[in-house]
Amino acid sequence: MKWIDLPPVWLLVFAVMVWVQATYYPMGLYFGGLHFGDGWPDFIGGLLVGAGLVLMGLAFIEFRKARTTLVPHMEASKLITSGIFKRTRNPIYVGDALILAGLCLRWDAVLSLALVPVFVWVIEKRFVIPEEDRLRRKFRADFARYCEKTRRWV
Repeated sequence: MKWIDLPPVWLLVFAVMVWVQATYYPMGLYFGGLHFGDGWPDFIGGLLVGAGLVLMGLAFIEFRKARTTLVPHMEASKLITSGIFKRTRNPIYVGDALILAGLCLRWDAVLSLALVPVFVWVIEKRFVIPEEDRLRRKFRADFARYCEKTRRWV
């Protein structure tokens, strides 16, 4: 059952919740009425989704270069501190959060914006903290130095 407990599955579950809220429980709330002009939620939402995908792509490139696993429950063979990992220790999870926020805007799911911090909390508890514990045990001083220089999120 470990394959179910993966970040993309959690993102999918939260995205479905956003879609359900937008489709069945809009409650008369929408972004388009904020006088920013027609289509701004779609545009900003698209930018957020795109930015999330770019962050993920940059992270995947670094994982490939380092030839280490990107599966959260497995032990990394190398500590990646280059590329996008100089800016954030968790670019894929930041990308996930950006995608979720972008979907809230694209689908006009105002109430679902509250799910973004909940999603970040779930990801942090389920994946970030256990991953960091494994990295801390394996890479000790190197990981400590990396944590001093690079923030967990942004």
